[in-house]
Amino acid sequence: MSNKGSVTLENRLAREITGDVFFDAFNRGRYATDASFYQIMPFGVVVPRTMDEALLALAIAKDAGRIVTPRGGGTSQCGQTVNEGIVVDFSKHLNRILSLDVEGRTCVVEPGIVLDDLNRQLKKHGLWFPVDVSTASRATIGGMAGNNSCGGRSLRYGTMRDNTRAMDAALADGTRLHFGEVPRDLARVNSPESGLALFRDMLDLGEREATEIAEKFPKVQRRVGGYNLDALVPRNTPNNLAHLLVGSEGTLAFTTQVELKLWPVIRSKVLGVCHFGSFYEAMDAAQHLVKLRPIAVELVDRTMIALGRDIAMFRPVIDATVRGDPDALLIVEFAEEDQADNLQKLKQLSELMSDLGFGWNNSQRKWGGVVDVVEPATQAAISDFRTSGLNVMMSMKQEGKPVSFVEDCAVPLPHLADYTERLNAIFARHGTRGTMYAHASEGCLHVRPVLNLKLEKDVKAMRAIAEETFEMVREYKGSHSGEHGDGLVRSEFHEAMFGSRIVADFREVKQRFDPDNVLNPGKIVDPPKMDDRVLFRYPPDYRIDELRTALDWSAYPGAGGGFQGAVEMCNNNGACRKLEGGVMCPSYRATRNEEDVTRGRANTLRLAISGQLGPDALSSDGMMHALKLCVSCKACRHECPTGVDMAKMKIEVLAARAAKHGLSLRDRLVGYLPRYAGLASRLAPLANWRNRSPALRRLFERFAGISARRALPAFRRDIFKPDAEVIGPIDGREVVLFADTFNRAYERENLDAALRVLVGAGYRVHMPKPADGTRPLCCGRTFLSAGLVDEARGELNRLVATYAPFAARGVSIVGLEPSCLLTLRDELLSLRSDNDARSVSAHALLFEEFLVREAEAGRLQLPLGSIAGKALVHGHCHQKSFGAFRPVEQVLRLVPDLAVETIESSCCGMAGAFGYGADTYQTSMEMAELSLLPAVRRADQATLIVADGTSCRHQIKDGSERSALHVARVLAMSLDRAKADSPPHPL
Repeated sequence: MSNKGSVTLENRLAREITGDVFFDAFNRGRYATDASFYQIMPFGVVVPRTMDEALLALAIAKDAGRIVTPRGGGTSQCGQTVNEGIVVDFSKHLNRILSLDVEGRTCVVEPGIVLDDLNRQLKKHGLWFPVDVSTASRATIGGMAGNNSCGGRSLRYGTMRDNTRAMDAALADGTRLHFGEVPRDLARVNSPESGLALFRDMLDLGEREATEIAEKFPKVQRRVGGYNLDALVPRNTPNNLAHLLVGSEGTLAFTTQVELKLWPVIRSKVLGVCHFGSFYEAMDAAQHLVKLRPIAVELVDRTMIALGRDIAMFRPVIDATVRGDPDALLIVEFAEEDQADNLQKLKQLSELMSDLGFGWNNSQRKWGGVVDVVEPATQAAISDFRTSGLNVMMSMKQEGKPVSFVEDCAVPLPHLADYTERLNAIFARHGTRGTMYAHASEGCLHVRPVLNLKLEKDVKAMRAIAEETFEMVREYKGSHSGEHGDGLVRSEFHEAMFGSRIVADFREVKQRFDPDNVLNPGKIVDPPKMDDRVLFRYPPDYRIDELRTALDWSAYPGAGGGFQGAVEMCNNNGACRKLEGGVMCPSYRATRNEEDVTRGRANTLRLAISGQLGPDALSSDGMMHALKLCVSCKACRHECPTGVDMAKMKIEVLAARAAKHGLSLRDRLVGYLPRYAGLASRLAPLANWRNRSPALRRLFERFAGISARRALPAFRRDIFKPDAEVIGPIDGREVVLFADTFNRAYERENLDAALRVLVGAGYRVHMPKPADGTRPLCCGRTFLSAGLVDEARGELNRLVATYAPFAARGVSIVGLEPSCLLTLRDELLSLRSDNDARSVSAHALLFEEFLVREAEAGRLQLPLGSIAGKALVHGHCHQKSFGAFRPVEQVLRLVPDLAVETIESSCCGMAGAFGYGADTYQTSMEMAELSLLPAVRRADQATLIVADGTSCRHQIKDGSERSALHVARVLAMSLDRAKADSPPHPL
C-alpha cells in the first residue's frame, strides 16, 4: 500500500472509531513485540472502545487489504500477537464481566478482561476461574483462549479448553456466530444458514478424519498444538465448537465474548517443598508424587534458586524454605476442603519420599526430604516466586538469555527423567546449558537453553536443538506444544508432529473460516521458518552505536557503558501491566495505555537507541512523551522480575534532552530548588504570593507549566537551622541527621520531631555543616529529575565529603524524606564508586530503619505513651522499592494502643513535581483516586493519617483535606505523652 493509502486508512479509522488509532512509529513499535524473541512492525494499531468498534476496525482493515491481529496483554511467548497488519488491542476497554450465574458457576466475559481482575470480582461470590497461568496479573481471557492456556493446577482443573463452555465470535467477513455445544445433526441450533454450513463442514471433517486424529494427536493432557480437530470427532457428542476456536491463536475468528466454567475458591491448602540432591531423581520421583493426588507439582531447579537469591523480592522466601543446596525442588500442593486432610497429605508425602529412598543424611543422589509450608503468607511468597520462573531466568545480566522455543514440550511422566537427561545432553552437544522449571505434574517443563540470538551461530544452534528435541518428544509420544501454543516458533513443525494429512486438515479449517487469510496469518497454517532472523527482535542488521551516558551501567553488557544491556533486559513479560498489588506501574494503572507501562517505555528506548525511530530519537519529543507519565517511583526496579529500572533510565533520557534542547522554565524551577530555597524562605511572603493570586497561578501555568489547580508548598521564614552541630548526651551513641531540602524549607516540624525523638532516646545527634560554605547539604534529587546529572554529582560530592568521616567510624546517616535519603543508596553509586561513596551509601538509613535496627539490638530506650487508637499508613514508593516500608509499620507498633493499618496503594500520584504539572495534574489525581484518597476519606477523624513522603502528604491534603503526619511526628507526640503521664521526680 502506498503512503497515500496508509494516510487514507488511518484517516478512515480515526474518523469512524472513537478509540485510539496509531500509525506513528513510536506507538507501532510498542506493539511490534510480545514476550517472544520476534519483532514485526505493524502497519497500524487500533484500541477500540466497544466491540462494535473492534469489528468495524476489522471491516475497514479488510476493505483496505490489510491483515488483522487481535491482541490482549501481549504476553505470548511464541509470537502469536505480532504481525505486519493492523493490531487491535482489546485489553484497555473490552474487559467487563457481562453476566454471572453464581448458582450455575458460569460467567460471560469480554475477551480483554485480565484473569486476576476477573478472579478479584468472582472472589466475593466464593468462585474463581482456575486456569491460573503465571501471567495472571496481565493475561486476558481472550488471549488465554487463543493459546489454550493451562496454568499450574491443570492436574485438577484442566486447561482453558476444559473450562470454556461457549464463545461468541465474528468471522473475517463480519458474520457473528455463537460457538457452543451442538448435536451432530445441528437440530435446533440457532444460527444463520452460513453458520450452519460452517458447522456442518467442521463436523464432517471430524467424522472423515476421526481415525487419523486418534492416531496422530498425542495422548497427553497438555497438547495445545494445531487446531483442536479432536473436538469435532463423533465420539465427542455433543460437540462443543467453541473448543475449535480455543487454541486457534486469532486465526479463525474475532472473539467477542467467552462463557466460562467457574469453580469454588480454594479455602485451605498446604505445600510440601520436596528437596532433591539429584535433578534426575527429582524428575523420576514426579510420577510417584502425583499418586497422592495433589493439585500441582511444580519444579524449581538449581539455576532458578541461585538467581532468586540475587533478587531482593524473592530472597526472604528462599532463605525460609530452602534447606541445604538442592539440585531441584518439587513444590507439591494439596488443597482438600478439610485442612486436617491436607496435613495428613503432607505426612504421606514425607513417608513417600522416605519410601523412595530419600533422606536428609543420605549421599547426594538420594539426599532430600520435605519442608512443610502451612502458613498462608509463605505459601503466597512461594507461589509468587514459582510463577515468576520465566522472568527470574531472564534476569541474567549477560548477552545470552534463556530462549523459548522448546520450552513447553510435554511427555508422559514415566519418561520425564530420561527426557530431561537426554535434553541436557542435546544442549551440551550444542555448547549451551538449559534452565528448567514449572509443571512436573504434567510432564511439561519450561525448558530454555541459554543463547544469544544476535549471533548467527547461536541461531543455528537453536534450529538444531529444536529439530533434535521435537524428534525426541515424538519418540516419547508427547506433544511439542504443551502450554504456550504455536505462533511463529512451533507452527513450522506441525507436519513432523501430526503428519501431512492432519496439516492439510488444519489448512482446510483455516480456509473455510477465513478464505481471504485476513486473521493473523502465519500462525498454525503456512508459517514462516522459526529461525528467519528478519522476524527477530534482534535481526542481522541490529546495531547500537556507542553513546555517551551519564550514569554507571557497567553491570550490563553493550553500548553506552552497559546502557544497551540494561534496556534490553526487558523481555516484554508484562509484569508491569498488573492492576493491583505492589506499586508498578502507577501511570499504567491510571491510563491503561501501552505507552505508559514500563514495558512500553523500555521498548521505545530500545528502538530509539538502535536507530529504529529515526535520528536523535533518545532526546526527541516522542521519547519524552513516552516518559511523560513515568513518575520515577522506582517500583520497577524492585518489582520487575528482570530488574528494568525505568526511573534510572529516565535520568539518561532527561540528561540527553537537556544537553540537546536545554531546560524549560519548569525544569529550572524544580531542579534548582535547593539553590534558591534559602533566599525564597527569607522572602517567604513574596515567594508564596503565587498561591494567593489567581492571576499569578494562570501565568505560572502558561509560562512554567505548573497547574493553576495546585497550591505550591509554602516557603517559611523559620526554616530548620539547628543552634549547634551536635545535640544530645555526650556519651550517647552517635548518629547523623540528614536535613533534606524539603523538610528543612517547608516542614521543619518533622526534623524538630526527629531530633527530639533521637535525643529523647539518648543519641548524640550530629548535623554537620559542609566544609565548602554555608549552603546546606543536598542529595541532588531535584537536579536528577531535570536531567542535570553534573549538578547532582556536585551536590552529592559535597554530601559525601561531609558525611564520609562519620561513615568511616560506623555512624549511621539518618534521613526523613525517602526520595532524598534513598538517593544515597541508589543514584549515588551510579555517579561515583569510590570507597567514601560506598561507605556513605552503606550507612544511609531511613529514620524508621534506624530505630528498628536499634530496637532489635536492644539499644532503643524510648518511653512512649498512647496517643490514638488507629493509624492509617501510606508507604512512599521508594520505601517499597528498597524494602524499607516494613520498618514504618514496626516503629508505629511501638506506640501503645495504636492499631496500624496499611493502605494497599500504588504511587500517591504527586511524585515530586509530577503532580504539579499542568499536563500531568489529571493523571496525578487519577493515580491517587485508585486507592489512596478513597481510603483516607473513609477513615474517621480520630485516625492518624501517616505518610513519610513530602509529596505524599501534599497529595493527601489536596485530595482529601486531611493532614498526614511523618512517623517522626507521631513518635514525638507519643514521647510527649509519655513524659506528660510520668510522675514528677521528687526534689
